[in-house]
Amino acid sequence: MRLWLKDSERKPDPTPVATDDRFAVFVGLGLWIAALVVALVAVHPLDPTLTVTIVTGIAVGIVGIIYTQVRRSRA
Repeated sequence: MRLWLKDSERKPDPTPVATDDRFAVFVGLGLWIAALVVALVAVHPLDPTLTVTIVTGIAVGIVGIIYTQVRRSRA
């Protein structure tokens, strides 16, 4: 096995697979929202560490949705 190949010996890069990243982001966002509901019902509602973590997860999910929508509209 060689660690370095000449450009003439390399195989061409495979074509990228078209995926729908929005589905994964929506699933993750849904799980964060479910975690928020569970935390507010089952855990002490004013636990700041848990609440901040969950709200941050929801915020990142919303940013992810916006990012995938913009990326999808450009393609």
